[in-house]
Amino acid sequence: MAELIALQADITTQQVDAIVNAANSSLLGGGGVDGAIHRAAGPELLAACRALHGCSTGDAKATPGFHLPAKWVFHAVGPVWHGGERDEDKLLANCYSRCLELAQQHQARSIAFPAISTGAYYFPPQRAARIAVDTVRQYVDASGVEVVKFVCFDRKTLDIYQKLLSTSSL
Repeated sequence: MAELIALQADITTQQVDAIVNAANSSLLGGGGVDGAIHRAAGPELLAACRALHGCSTGDAKATPGFHLPAKWVFHAVGPVWHGGERDEDKLLANCYSRCLELAQQHQARSIAFPAISTGAYYFPPQRAARIAVDTVRQYVDASGVEVVKFVCFDRKTLDIYQKLLSTSSL
């Protein structure tokens, strides 16, 4: 059974096999987590992302980590929140399950997720965290991942994840 951990930290510094980038559909960088990952990985990441020709919402694509401590970056395109009427929950869950599929394909045993879609895409943080934790718990064992880190930008998000991880069961 995988270990699921919540922590407040900079995702670009995580010593894991793969980090997840909360990317936009172009995969060419942006603000928030996306911009931080692109800056930390170096210009090679942008070139690798250009070669992927974008990514659909709810999907994820892999690149090397370049100058990051992580070997891989899984670029997941989360949904923009529109009140829950446009399959946002399903699309967000797909981001997490797809990243675990990529982890299996790339033999990643540890992975760090940000709170996908909760920043500029306005997904409600509590709802997003519940989807993240439930989806990871559902798919993690089949992926071979042994350690999952939910890397939170702020204390409020950390509190949400810690509560979910301490009260939820498989």
